[in-house]
Amino acid sequence: MGTLRPPIPAKLFVGMITNEEALFAACTQQLAVRYGPADLQSAALPWDHSDYYRTEMGTGLLRVFVFFERLIDPGALADIKRSTVLMEQGLSRPGTSGTHRRMNLDPGYLTEAKVVLATTKDFPHRIYVGNSVYAESTLHYAKHLRSFQAVGHTYPDFRSDTSLELFNRARDLLRKALAQQEGR
Repeated sequence: MGTLRPPIPAKLFVGMITNEEALFAACTQQLAVRYGPADLQSAALPWDHSDYYRTEMGTGLLRVFVFFERLIDPGALADIKRSTVLMEQGLSRPGTSGTHRRMNLDPGYLTEAKVVLATTKDFPHRIYVGNSVYAESTLHYAKHLRSFQAVGHTYPDFRSDTSLELFNRARDLLRKALAQQEGR
């Protein structure tokens, strides 16, 4: 028989995509008010993996990942996704063909074993987590390789060596934070 117990805290991150570089700092500050200070951030790298956002957001898109120091309950992911959707809406501008989204915010969390993304879109590999939000496990930690690894549905930008190295660094920060919590 299984034993019910609270989940191990996870490390929150938000992936950001925009062609307005100043929005990275503005969004990070807004998120930090709610989720605490960031302790790791990637460089802004070109996001050219598909044309998915071109009509809505334009060209010259950049991607940044921001990781937050304060650990979260993984069960909070749906509420966090809803708050980032509202942030996106607040940053949007009217356009000639509807609303022009200026920033894409995709929250997720990582544990020692996996990286989980929140989304509003349902597909066979996604699980409904409540509040109109789905989640997918997109990177899995391989102990024998000492690294996160992509799975079949992992987005191309998460597969890059740069992203894998970044998520491995975030995992190290998570492990240190968990060890500090246990040492209290």
